[in-house]
Amino acid sequence: MSAARADRAVGNWLILLGCMIFGMVIGGGHARTINAGFSIQVWRPITGFIPPMSAAAWAHLFGLYQQTALYQSHPISLAAYKALFWPMFLDRCWGRLIALAFIIPFIYFWAKGRLSRRLKLWLGAIFLAGVGQATYGWYMVRTGMYPGVLSPPPAWAAPHLVSAMLVLLALLWTGMTIRTPTPAPLPGALGLRRLTSASLALILLTMFYGALVATTNAISVFNTFPTMDGQWIPKGFLAMQPLWWNFIANKATVQFCHRLLATITALTVLGTATLGLRAPLPPGLRDNFLIVAALVALQYVLGMTTLILAAPQLGYVHELNAVLLFGATAAARHGLRGAVPVGVLSPSFAVGAE
Repeated sequence: MSAARADRAVGNWLILLGCMIFGMVIGGGHARTINAGFSIQVWRPITGFIPPMSAAAWAHLFGLYQQTALYQSHPISLAAYKALFWPMFLDRCWGRLIALAFIIPFIYFWAKGRLSRRLKLWLGAIFLAGVGQATYGWYMVRTGMYPGVLSPPPAWAAPHLVSAMLVLLALLWTGMTIRTPTPAPLPGALGLRRLTSASLALILLTMFYGALVATTNAISVFNTFPTMDGQWIPKGFLAMQPLWWNFIANKATVQFCHRLLATITALTVLGTATLGLRAPLPPGLRDNFLIVAALVALQYVLGMTTLILAAPQLGYVHELNAVLLFGATAAARHGLRGAVPVGVLSPSFAVGAE
């Protein structure tokens, strides 16, 4: 196997892992939507892929669930509990599969000498971040045992999503860099690169507040657009004490911040994508910006519709599309690594030159 082909294989492996994290968001978002987040109150990282095999095993798990505030507030039958258990169980199994999909190829590529020392350390850091993500998720699930906690707390769930996106970004960026280690020179694209970086940061911040909207159930109030029940600043905007807690747990404040950020982000990303489509970029990168433009337009429409209809299921689709938008924008930003000021390179290196 040639060095170039080996690099491509490593890059494809890391990009595949990023796609698998998207699958984790699919499973976790579904579990949250059906309120199954507290259904499994045990954590067995190694043997947890084995489902309950007997009536006694089911009774044990159901007994733990009965200790949660959610069950005590909304008692359900064992059959209904099983309907909550399986989506959460499969989501956890998918997480274990991601770990195996990391460890086994990592050992293989290490043994074949395909990983530099620096890359080994960096991938080890990413793996530890994934382990931290799983551990954090477990402690978030354990909050179900706290009195009065009926769903994963916003202060836990939003950082959980954002940290997952950072791991996703690290995997995609590293994979794409290994596939194309030498960026194409792009004279005059520095401004576009800065705007794309800003777009990526805004998307992540907006996703943070989107997670807060979902976990505080803020879509249950102010279901009008563009105003919030006829007002630009909603009633009860800063009603909680201390003041900073409004920006985490106050439905009015959280929804207002998400609306504002979503609008700023949509305008910024759409403007950036338009500039990208008008710039003399390679065809693949221009197509990337076209995808970004389509996804951000769809995202804004999904957000408005979710809010007006107060539909958590549509909000779930909105969340998944946000991850796709984040990934597509990351790919566009990666494609701009070779941006340089005009005049630095000779005309023969200009984008599109033959």
